[in-house]
Formats: sequence, structure tokens, C-alpha cells
Amino acid sequence: MSDNEDDVPQLSAATLAALQEFYSESGRTGPELDSTQTDKFCVGAVEEDWRMSQFWYSEDTATRLAEEVMQQAGQHGRIACISAPSVYQKLKRLESTSVSAVLLEFDRRFAAYGDEFVFYDYNNPLCLPEDLLPQSFDIVIADPPYLSEECLSKVALTVKYLTKGKILLCTGAIMEEHAGKLMDLKICSFLPKHNHNLANEFRCYVNYESSLLS
Repeated sequence: MSDNEDDVPQLSAATLAALQEFYSESGRTGPELDSTQTDKFCVGAVEEDWRMSQFWYSEDTATRLAEEVMQQAGQHGRIACISAPSVYQKLKRLESTSVSAVLLEFDRRFAAYGDEFVFYDYNNPLCLPEDLLPQSFDIVIADPPYLSEECLSKVALTVKYLTKGKILLCTGAIMEEHAGKLMDLKICSFLPKHNHNLANEFRCYVNYESSLLS
């Protein structure tokens, strides 16, 4: 992973202090699998680890993005979620039989999701299982872990390999120029929110006509 801490989305100072206080008081060293969650697909069932640049979307944002990719994938469509586990979880909770989804993720805790989990390291963007065929997904949603051109350019290789055409990217506002250059994406008016406030402004980008644009 990147050694440049400036590339990592940053928690706001107040949120970071609250998290550190919580871990200190609870005697825990960091996030773990939350065994108290009865629904393994609930957003937060796997706790976010901000040391791994993990920041889960709010319920409203996860729902909006899940509904968006479902609509764009169409009946019996296939959706690839790259480093976007909360969108994958929301897709599963919506219990739609009209689409199928795969989660490509570095954190092996998500292997609990079985065959729909694919270990993914953006440093090896095309190191994928043989059954993930090129241009086999109706839409790909990606949320790269780092705010750097190097990270986005590698994730873009994976995205363009997997998608039939449609791309939904969630990343920092500072990546707008790179998103346009690498994947011909346009910035959306919709503002994604996270469970914990981030100091970085986050935005969505698409390459198709979408209600997220307006």
C-alpha cells in the first residue's frame, strides 16, 4: 500500500479523537468482526478499519448507490463492487433476485461472504480469478482506498477490464481531473456521506446518464 499518508482519506479531528477514546476505554486495539450483528450483510457487520483506509457509507448513501447500480445493471444484470463493501452489503440486504453482485476487496474478513468475495489488491490490478471474464459486468462501482493518481490508475485497469461500459466511481473531489483523464468520468451533484465524518470532500463520478448527475 502507499506510504504517503496524504493519499489516505482523513477522518475529521473530532471523529478521530472519539474513535481513539472508544478503543482506549474498551481495551481494544482496533476494528474487528462484530459478532453482535445478527445480519451479516448489515452495513457495519464488518467494522471499518480506518488504518486500512476503510470508511463505510451512511445508510442513505449505501442505499442510494445500491439502487443506482441495480437500476443501471438491469434485469439479471451483474455488478462488481471494487473496494465498496457497504454497497455490496446493501445490495444483499435489498434481496433483489434481479441482479447478482461480486465484492472485490483486500480485507479478507469479507471472505465470510463466500464465493461472492474475491481477494483484490490494487497493486496487482489484473490478478483476478479466471471466472471473472473481461467485460462481464453490466456496471462496476469502485471506491479506491487512496486518493492518488497511482492508486486510481491501477484501479482503473481493473474497472475497464471488468465493465461492459458503465462505471460509477466514488473518490475524493481532488481526483476529478484524474477520473476524467483515466476513465472519461463526469462529476455528479450527488454527495456521498460516510458513517464517520471525513475531512476530505468525497464525490461520485459516472460515464453514463444518471440521476446522480443532477
